[in-house]
Amino acid sequence: MSQVIPEKPLRAVVWSTGTIGRHAIAGIDAHPDLELVGVWVSSAAKHGKDAGELAELGRELGIRATSDRDELIALAPDVIVHTAMADDRVFECIEDLISFVEAGINVTSSGPVLLQWPEQILPPEFIARIEDACARGNASMHINGIDPGFANDLLPLVMTSLSQRIDEVRVMEICDYSTYYQPVVMGDIFGFGKPMDEPGMMWAPGILSMAWGSVVRQIAAGLGVTLDEPLTEEVERRPATRDTASVSGDIAAGTMGAFRFQLIGKVDGVPRVVCEHITRTDAADHDDWEQPPAGTDGCYRVRITGEPMMQVDFTHHGEHGDHNVSGMITTAQRIVNAAPAVVAARPGIVRAIDLPLVTGRGLVTPAKRV
Repeated sequence: MSQVIPEKPLRAVVWSTGTIGRHAIAGIDAHPDLELVGVWVSSAAKHGKDAGELAELGRELGIRATSDRDELIALAPDVIVHTAMADDRVFECIEDLISFVEAGINVTSSGPVLLQWPEQILPPEFIARIEDACARGNASMHINGIDPGFANDLLPLVMTSLSQRIDEVRVMEICDYSTYYQPVVMGDIFGFGKPMDEPGMMWAPGILSMAWGSVVRQIAAGLGVTLDEPLTEEVERRPATRDTASVSGDIAAGTMGAFRFQLIGKVDGVPRVVCEHITRTDAADHDDWEQPPAGTDGCYRVRITGEPMMQVDFTHHGEHGDHNVSGMITTAQRIVNAAPAVVAARPGIVRAIDLPLVTGRGLVTPAKRV
């Protein structure tokens, strides 16, 4: 299926203006098929501010942010680009998304990531409730980003189109998180900077499968295989070897400073689809684990074992920042650029493998006039 080009710009609302949302505002402003008509904020300090100021564009857009959700629903936009923090309020976020599609508004969202492929994570009746809300509102819902998302669902599946035989698909994130500003995620969820005997909530049994199970199962579905359930979780956490500066809170030597996890999807007991993360807060630590390419501070690595053997290292960094800045931009742009296709899709949860080709159509920099 070819890419979707709407007849006229779609009216879009950005829901929250944090580390991802401010980039979504900039992305919509630059997109020829989208028109920004509203912005929701949770902070009283942001209420009434111009969207251009919140996105640090250096100019006003003529759209004032509001904390009044009813005001934005009443606008009846074509799509809400939802970027609110979901990691620590999963089911509250799901209720928000349900309320949007019930009101007849399509949704693209960066979370909760379990909705990328909710089967085996949410109860069937809960999934049916979401699908029913979409059907009643004649609206679609798509959740994606960069990871979980494009780097470990669409990218590896496209690579498998070159395969003659597939023994294993392994998708990896290998990154230095010391410049990642998300104190709740870094401290409470991952446990960075905490004593080794106080693990973050991420390491409780079943949480990895909830967070990244959608990746493993979506790849498996794209390959036409049925995985053994439950998925296998393997975790190794290591202490920092020295005091390390981090924008989300400095990491003292001896406290949790790095982790490696594998979420393994097996078929008849044999690993076939593996999601692996190697996350450091000091790039020089733990060099026995895999490293990103020389001269980079992180990468997404896709390794396909079989015939032929293939590996791709996907690196990115911001024009004026590091890979954590561009990670926020790529997450925002994946759901911004997918908006026309999601609006055109059938009602219901729209997965990455359901979408037609999504490109950066209209985003090529115009030639400078002299």
